[in-house]
Amino acid sequence: MGTKDLSGINSLKVIVMNGVVKIYVELLDEGTPCRRPTFAEDLGSNKYKVLPTPKYDPENEVWQFIPGAVVRCETRNDSEGEYLYAVEQVN
Repeated sequence: MGTKDLSGINSLKVIVMNGVVKIYVELLDEGTPCRRPTFAEDLGSNKYKVLPTPKYDPENEVWQFIPGAVVRCETRNDSEGEYLYAVEQVN
């Protein structure tokens, strides 16, 4: 396991193992803004294929982008640091 700078910003570090990175997906219908950490396959050119969490249940959580979707991510920053956030589905 290693780290890879995916944004050109030196402080952004994400887990990379066999081309899989950690991203965050917006949860819908939660009442307040929420995000779910999950993993995604790095397809290159800022495209990521969303992977399910081990306990993914579409009846329990409504993800903005479901597992299998290919998304573009942006770098976001909060009190815990920088992370990749899924912002749109792409082909």
